[in-house]
Amino acid sequence: MSSAIANAMSTLAVLPHVARQCVILSGDTTCAFALLAYGMTLRRALIAVVSVSTLACGTTGLPIASGFGAHPVLPLPTRTLIPTINVAKAIGWPAGAIPVGAVGTTVNAFATGLAHPRFVYVLPNGDVLVSEANAPPSPDNNTGIRGWFFKRYQKKGGSAAPSANRITLLRDSDGDGMADQRFVLLAGLHSPFGMVLSNGSLYVANTDAVVRFPYVTGDTQIVATPVTVVQLPAGPINHHWTKTVVASADGSTLYVSVGSNSNVAEKGMEVEEGRAAIWAVNAATGSHRLFATGLRNAAGLAIEPESRALWASVNERDELGDDLVPDYMTAVRDGGFYGWPYSYFGANVDSRVKPRRPDLVASAIVPDYALGAHTASLGLASSHGTTLGASFLNGMFIGQHGSWNRETASGYRVIFVPFANGVPSGAPIDVLTGFLSAKGEAMGRPVGVAIARSGALLVADDVGNTVWRVSKR
Repeated sequence: MSSAIANAMSTLAVLPHVARQCVILSGDTTCAFALLAYGMTLRRALIAVVSVSTLACGTTGLPIASGFGAHPVLPLPTRTLIPTINVAKAIGWPAGAIPVGAVGTTVNAFATGLAHPRFVYVLPNGDVLVSEANAPPSPDNNTGIRGWFFKRYQKKGGSAAPSANRITLLRDSDGDGMADQRFVLLAGLHSPFGMVLSNGSLYVANTDAVVRFPYVTGDTQIVATPVTVVQLPAGPINHHWTKTVVASADGSTLYVSVGSNSNVAEKGMEVEEGRAAIWAVNAATGSHRLFATGLRNAAGLAIEPESRALWASVNERDELGDDLVPDYMTAVRDGGFYGWPYSYFGANVDSRVKPRRPDLVASAIVPDYALGAHTASLGLASSHGTTLGASFLNGMFIGQHGSWNRETASGYRVIFVPFANGVPSGAPIDVLTGFLSAKGEAMGRPVGVAIARSGALLVADDVGNTVWRVSKR
């Protein structure tokens, strides 16, 4: 712990009421010290906490449902010197506890004892691939006192463990809905996340490159040397480290998502080169172009089967209040610009970004469907092939990892959004909930989602270290 932090902690006993309230609201002194994270001296930080009554750690939010749909409520931005920090402490699942499935479904653990499972992918024979990974070292990301706090809360939220850097193959050989065989398909990767099998090759999106391996369905180990298809932006900051990949129908093009290197370009646009974008990559040559831009972190990619359009689930920016900015999913237009960092949900300007770009704001595309503010909507999968029932036949499943920048927790669930004629057509339906305990602790956090060959829904839970299976009762 730095001497500045230690000195600040020693003053807590004499802080006036407002500062003590900040400590109470944050739970562990974050509010009282967060001003330090913004570069203030201890004296100035304490004066600010005492004199500005609006610096409470949280803001009263709108109902979570108001941030969903084609026309979400977008209140005025709320900016304070102290961001709301409300991270659910990761505790894992108590013995015998499981998430709660939608009415008419049943839930069981498909596989347990994994190491931070993030993404799931189903092979043609029903084998399930799971990327077990965490963030790589990024020495220039979240530096200084502010970084000290964020790293501390990453640990609290369950995302600070070393990366296993592998892809595990899970096999349900007897068809009972539980994996009874487990193999390390690939080891020694570099923070892998997305993967796709196309034209006899398994493509893996490491944090710094898409690589490919020859693969025959049924193999349980790959020993071939990886071939680099395309290098991806990474480096010593690498703020959004997860990279996602899907293939076009003929396998000739790979669509690769690359998240931004900051919240809202506070590090300058020079570190955002090639980021906050989806790339179109020639699978054979590695040549690439920016397919769409202005997407802060398009963590989930999926092909909508009716229209064959590429869809993305996008994590939007933080620190504008409890109800801004809604994450969203959208059909991604070739050449489209979606606002980041200059605006959000179309032409709503983010005044924090300088210099402004009214020319780009004027062209910003309004996303198709909001998924709630700060829900961290990471996983995205078409429901094509599901056997969960008539309510889930046509639409998208979304894994919502859960909020940190909202006073009232949002996300921490898997939802389904119904589609009609290739576009969203109704309110979201809860598919898997119960990830938070009565005390607001995270027993699990959902990430990747996929449809098993049986039609069940598979959900990667990176706090519970489990892949859950949701099937029709």
